[in-house]
This record gives sequence, C-alpha cells and structure tokens, in this order.
Amino acid sequence: MLFMPRILLVKTSSMGDIIHNMPLIADIRRHYPEAIIDWVVEETFAEIAALSPHIDQFIILPLRHWKKNLLSNETRHELCAFRRKLRARQYDAILDTQALLKSALISTWARGPSHGPNRQTAREPLAGMLYTHSYDISPKLHAITRTRMVAAAAFGYNLDELPLTYDLRVPEVTLPIAPLPAFVLGFHSTARDAKLWPVTHWVAMGKYLASLGLGLLLPWGSETERLRAQAIAEQIPGSVVLPRMSLSQLTCLIQQAKLTVGLDTGLMHIAVALDIPTLAIFCDTHIWQAGAMPAASDHAITIGGKHVLPSVAEATAAIDQLLKTA
Repeated sequence: MLFMPRILLVKTSSMGDIIHNMPLIADIRRHYPEAIIDWVVEETFAEIAALSPHIDQFIILPLRHWKKNLLSNETRHELCAFRRKLRARQYDAILDTQALLKSALISTWARGPSHGPNRQTAREPLAGMLYTHSYDISPKLHAITRTRMVAAAAFGYNLDELPLTYDLRVPEVTLPIAPLPAFVLGFHSTARDAKLWPVTHWVAMGKYLASLGLGLLLPWGSETERLRAQAIAEQIPGSVVLPRMSLSQLTCLIQQAKLTVGLDTGLMHIAVALDIPTLAIFCDTHIWQAGAMPAASDHAITIGGKHVLPSVAEATAAIDQLLKTA
C-alpha cells in the first residue's frame, strides 16, 4: 500500500527562496507520488509558488498587510482565520525550510510534528528550538541543498538517489509586448544596493550583446529600477525598457529568452529553474551559498562572489560559453 503523507511546507518568502524550495517538492513527489502537499507562503510570492504543479493548497500569509494594520480588528480576524486554516488538517510532517523565528512559530500553530535545522544551524537560533525534530544541517551548504536535506532527514531518504530537478509549470498569459526576435533578459535590480553591478558594466555588456545581434530587454518593478533600466537602455542599440509586467508575465517571457543575465535576484533563479542559459553576476553574495544551481550543469554560470565586482570581460566570456548551449 502506498504511503500518502500529508505534508505542510513553511517557506513564506522571498522570491529566490521560493524557487529554492522547488527541488525539495520534486524530491517528495518522486519519493511519495501520492503525497498531499500544502504550502504556507506570503501573499506577495504566491504567484511564484504556484509555478509548482504539485501543491494541493496554498495557505496564504498576508504578512505585509498585517504589518500596515497591526492593531486593527480586521488584522485580528484575518489572523484567526489563518490559524484555523493552518489547523484544518492533521499533518504527518511540517517542514520549515526557512528556519526563521516567524516560520518556526507558524510551524507550531499547525497540527503535526515539525522538522527543521537545529539551533546551531538554523538561520535564527531560536527557531531551531521550536521544532519537534531538529537536524544538524550545515550552514556552509548551498541554500537548495540545505532545503532538500530537511525533507530527506524527515523522511529518511537519500538525496544521492534523487537528481536535482525543479519541475515547474509556467502559466499561459498574455504579454503586453509584440513577439520579439532573439533577445536577452537583463535582471539589473536586486534587494540590496551592495548586490548591484555598475550601470557602466551593464552598458558595456549590452553593447557586446548588440554586436552579436541580441537585443537586451530590461524589466523593472519600481521607479528607481525603471530609471536605472532607462539609463542602461539609452546607451545600447536595440535595447528595450519593458513595460511593467506581472511575475507570471515575466516568467513566461523568461521562457522565451535566448539567454538571461541577472544579479542575485529571484528572477535570475527562476530562469535557472526553467533551464534557460543564465549568467548570474554576484557582487555581495557567496557563490557557494546561493549561486545558480541548474539541473543541467552547463546551462548556468555564476561569476563574482562576496565583496567581488566581476569585470565586463568575465561576463562576456561567460556569455560566449553559454551561447554554445542555447
């Protein structure tokens, strides 16, 4: 008789972390084809989490809305409704792959044994003290590996027998732009200024792409990002500042790209998960910690690292190598 575990995933944010959770879901599905999997995710990132075809239901956490109206009756009622939904099912395993105090607290509200890193290895030590079962999962491993190890420890299977896969399903959406010839998507924005690559470097790289007959498309999500995109595009022949697009639309566009170039940002990780040849440019993050990890090893290259500013020459050399696989 097949074991049909009921599993709750707690990974509430951010975009890159949501994508890093996908291989764990694919692992579980391959190991337990009949598993019922629910996922607690912040409202802002539910659109990205929905790229997984393996989730039975999403339990939406409207955290940003609550923070703006912390003491209101509306927030109190919504919090009670959230906890009721969280406790509607008895789970065989609650997997907290975020390992923060907020995610560990959510795990305690649900019904069932919880699993996560121990207090020596959790991102926030207090989180590791709240799980029913905690594990020594080294913080010196890639975020995807750490995430997959939580489920492997909880269910006792061997990751060596499960090759990395993301297994995403991209929705069909209408794009606000006409069909384009071969293009490169440039993800020039990120959550922290320390992760940014200089505009001059983007311009030099974009001119190189133009010399190869590839147009650079630049998305944006805020006015600051739009102005940066415009500053880059106005100096590169054939480059385009995209209209503002939803995450689903951008994901669909990523799937059509010849190549993507991105900083340490969620959109770059989506491109890697979709097996699009991708150059990841890291300026303030360790590569071992969150570098591009493709299912096909030759489809992504990460350059730079913590407190490292990659050169344009490094970027163009990596682009040449990636285009051979495109």
